[in-house]
Amino acid sequence: MSDTPPIPADIAALSFEDALAELERIVRQLEEGRGRLDDAISSYERGTALKRHCEAKLREAQEKVDRITMAADGSVGTEPARIG
Repeated sequence: MSDTPPIPADIAALSFEDALAELERIVRQLEEGRGRLDDAISSYERGTALKRHCEAKLREAQEKVDRITMAADGSVGTEPARIG
């Protein structure tokens, strides 16, 4: 079993773009050192969940972009799509 806590439902419902924008806002706020320590810890924890959500969204997108291939021996695999 993983030690990683599940992504909160409100974060899981966010699009990649919305989650990234919120994560960027949290990072700026933490870098500026404003606010109370308890608030900073809560923001850091939320930022960690937002980062995991963004990474999962990127993995999902990569999987959709990967191409399914068939080798000469009939085995099936994937290869990264060529962009550009």
